[in-house]
Amino acid sequence: MIRTIETLLSNFERGTLSRRQVAVSIAALIGGAQAAPKETELKAVTINHVTVKVPDLHRTSRFYQEFFGMPLKQQSATIHILGVGDSFFGIEQGDSKTATVDHYDFGISGFNADEARAKLKKRNLTYADGNSKESFKFHDPDGFQVQLNAPDYVGHVS
Repeated sequence: MIRTIETLLSNFERGTLSRRQVAVSIAALIGGAQAAPKETELKAVTINHVTVKVPDLHRTSRFYQEFFGMPLKQQSATIHILGVGDSFFGIEQGDSKTATVDHYDFGISGFNADEARAKLKKRNLTYADGNSKESFKFHDPDGFQVQLNAPDYVGHVS
């Protein structure tokens, strides 16, 4: 890139490029360099859902349904899944008087559970949920619980 910029400046000094042409060319070079895709281990393409644990499942669920117009998609005695566009918001009955974020979930492009687990293992991160091919959870280096699955995962209540 430095060589290209030097050539642009040289052409400007010789009068073969205008100042505007040099500025536009340098901006295009920088923009192209920043847009270059970086290689990643897993490609997150959606925030599939967030799940919270609350002291009163029904009170919290009713609030989100009424205030934000989130339809109840699935439910059990301890879990409600509310629709949010193509994603969802999970609400679980907690054991304490304090509400907490239980986990957040990323939809992974071309999700393959075995490959994802192998990549976590390389980083010395452990995962839970046995050997499900559909979805699983792990704790990131800061202790946050993260769930991984395909972008079209719709959740399940137990």
